[in-house]
This record gives sequence, structure tokens and C-alpha cells, in this order.
Amino acid sequence: MNLLDLTSDKARAFLLKEESYINFDLPPYFVFSKLLKTLSATIEGKPLSGFYVSDRELRPCKREGVNYKILSNKDGKYAWRPFQLIHPALYVSLVHEITETSNWALIRNRFKELKSPNIECFSLPVVSESKKTDRAEQVLHWWEEVEQQSISLGLEYDYVFHTDIVDCYGAIYTHSIAWALHGKEVAKKKQRTEIIGNIIDRHIRDMSYGQTNGIPQGSVLMDFVAEIVLLYIDHLLSEKLDCIAGEFQIIRYRDDYRIFVNSPQVGDLIIKELTEVLSGLGMKLNPHKTQQSNHPTHSAIKPDKFFWFSNKRESENLLEFLYIISSLAEKYPNSGTVSILMKTLYTQLDKTTKGKQKKITDPVVLVSVVTDIALRNPRVYPFASAIISQLLSKVGDNNSKEALLHKVFRKFAKIPNTGTLQIWLQRIALPFEATLEYTETLCKRVGSDEVQIWDSVWLNDKLQKLITETLIIDRKKIGKLSPVIPLAEVDLFKTEYY
Repeated sequence: MNLLDLTSDKARAFLLKEESYINFDLPPYFVFSKLLKTLSATIEGKPLSGFYVSDRELRPCKREGVNYKILSNKDGKYAWRPFQLIHPALYVSLVHEITETSNWALIRNRFKELKSPNIECFSLPVVSESKKTDRAEQVLHWWEEVEQQSISLGLEYDYVFHTDIVDCYGAIYTHSIAWALHGKEVAKKKQRTEIIGNIIDRHIRDMSYGQTNGIPQGSVLMDFVAEIVLLYIDHLLSEKLDCIAGEFQIIRYRDDYRIFVNSPQVGDLIIKELTEVLSGLGMKLNPHKTQQSNHPTHSAIKPDKFFWFSNKRESENLLEFLYIISSLAEKYPNSGTVSILMKTLYTQLDKTTKGKQKKITDPVVLVSVVTDIALRNPRVYPFASAIISQLLSKVGDNNSKEALLHKVFRKFAKIPNTGTLQIWLQRIALPFEATLEYTETLCKRVGSDEVQIWDSVWLNDKLQKLITETLIIDRKKIGKLSPVIPLAEVDLFKTEYY
């Protein structure tokens, strides 16, 4: 089921889960559940503004570091993505507002009103009903709905166009949230009214130094807010395409569009109309990712995955297999298939540890290649860290381990915005107390609970104290860390699925 299938109470509980608050990978000793739960109980039934300090110059919209940004390099060069740990007080307050009974009913009804017959969306947050995590269910949902349905549509259509929105989260105009939920004319007339669209808008501006462009990335809550705007875009596009209804089918997963048609001219028309809709909201399509294919069943599969299916090669020789992965990563950097192969490599290394395969003779050589792959494929940081921890276990004493880890650390220091990588290298270093010079604030917080993550000076003493004194680092878990990172720490699915 998806988030909209839940009652307001259950939707609130879902969004207040730690897994919803932060949906990118951190080691298991980062814990936010207690902080979210305590804040929720404290502000229940009260506006967050009732906890502000009296000085209006200290309002959150006038503070730059309210949310915490953690930078993730996207390509091993100069592209990067800012994930954000939303200020927990603002996060909890916004969840409460959205899931207030009448607001939740309005949102659910609005999604029904805006639903378009020829545009199917499969990216609403998924609620796991099994032992799998919500994130794992979300990815499986993509595979079962988007990929499989795309293949099926190859029976009905001769062409498919692929396109997506440039920097979607960073380009969303916050006022458009109210337009989506209430209609543009109504929203403009009620700019100063406490309607839910304006409340969401204001919360996001409070998180973003008052800016009206962009929403924070890194939580299920903001994925849902993005869906509100994207559904509105679907609706506007559908209205423009009424005259060709029945001649096309569009599948959207977040900002990624697959447009199935029987005529390339119709596909071009839809791309044109979508461009105009987006332009009215200050957004635009990515010309480098806008492509046409007359082979829908092939293009339904992501290029990296299709390439691997067509050229599948594996090897029990670990170095050879690493170079196979490296070659694929060079052709399709930062792809899901590279992540899957890194997981396969981890399991092969695990067999050597248990004596089921030939022993590793030179782990330093393997560490060098793994580091090179991770350098250009930030998506695999957690898996690469787990593999490096395996290889370090084959290196002599702790001094030798630390010397090798320093070489890896220095290699990554040459590229910008590697905060997430530092966090995972710290996870490797903690069990044998290696000393590294971290610049990432979350790494420093692991070293001391006195290090502050969020700017909270706009809150009264009660809430500031609650946020300061509620621990987000579980030191008992740190004390129990295994020197070799177990697969369960980095594997989204815990079992094979691919």
C-alpha cells in the first residue's frame, strides 16, 4: 500500500519513523527515533510558533543553518547533491500539520481530483507490509510497476520517449505547493490564510533561510511534498493533451517520465507541452536525458542493467571481477547495477573469510581498485566501505590497517563534497580506533555529543534543551561494532532480489 491508503493517525506514525525522517544511508549508530518521538509528544496539539523566542529577528526563516546539509558527490568530480537532515522540530511540526485530520482528508481528496487517466504515477511513498524495509519495498515497487509495466506497454506502442526534470527538488517553487493543493486562483487569494498549502510552504521556507526555490532532499516527507507538485504538473499536462487522449500512455516515477506513443510526432508534441507546463513553474526538462526509442521493450530496462544482461561476465578471481565491475562503472557510472555487483563481490570475499575460496594474497591491491571504483561512483560508498573493512581484516596489525585507511582517506580528500564517504570511513575506523581528520560535522558528533547539528537559537529554552540533550549517537552500538561491516548494515534488501 502507499501513504495515501493510511488514515491520518497511521500516516503520522509512518512519517515520524526514523526511516522516513532520513532515507539515505548512515551507519546504525545514528539514531533519531527517540528525538522525533519526544518532540512529537512535546508539541502535540500546539503550534510550533508557541515555542519560538520573542525576538523576531531570530525566526527560523532568518537563520541559515536551521537544517543540516550533508554533501554527497555525484560523479567523483564537481557534481554534488545536498541531502538534508531537516531540523527535527520543523519536521515534526510539519508532519503534525499535514496529518491533522481535516488537512489529511483534503490532501487525499486532492490527489483523487488531480489523477490523470493517461498518466500513471508509481512514486508515492510505499508502506511495507512485510519484513522488508519501506525503502526496499519502494525499490521493488519500481521494478514491479515501472519496469514491468513498461515492458508490457511494448505490445501497445511502437515508440517510447524518456525524459526527466533538471534538479527537480532544487527547482520546486514553494508557493506552487498551495497551487497544487487548492488551485492557483484560490491559493493566490488566500496567501495569508492558514490553509495547508501555505502551512507547508512556510515550513519549508523556515528550513531554507526564507527561500522560495527548492525543497530539502533526503526524507520521505519531502518525497511526498514533491509528489504533490508533480501530480499538479501531471494534471496541467493532461489538460493540454485532452485532444490526443487514447493515443499515448505516460508512466512517471518521481521526476522521470516514460511516454509511450505510436507516432514520434505525438511524442514530440507531449514533450513540447510538458516543457511549457514546467516553464510556468520555473522548471525545465533535461535535454541530455530526453531520448526517443523505437524499441520500447529494450528501453524499458535501464541501460546499465540491459548492458549487464547482454554482456554478463563474472569471475572467481577477485581482482578480475573487480576490473569487470570497474569497466561497467566506467561505462555507466553511479548505476544500480554497479551497486548489485559490489554486493556480489562482498559475498565472494565472505567466502574467502570462511575458507570456501582461495585466500587473498594481496589485499592492498584490491583496496586500491575498490577505492578507485568508489571514487567515481558515490552510490556505492556503503558497499565499498564494507568491502574495504573485509580487506583490512586481511592486513597485519592495527598500525598497518590504519596506514592503509589513511591512504584511502587521502585519496578521497582530493575531490570535493565527500561528507557521506567520511561517515562510512569513520565506521571502518571506529572498531580499531584509527585516527582520521574528519571535516564532516556528523563525524565530529560521533566524537562528542557537544557538537551541534542544527541551529536552534530560534526556539525557547525548553525545546532547545530537549534537542541538545536527546542523544542521536548510540554509543552502546559503537561499542559492539564488528571490525568487518556486516552485509546487513549496508544492504537495502538483506536478501537477493536482482
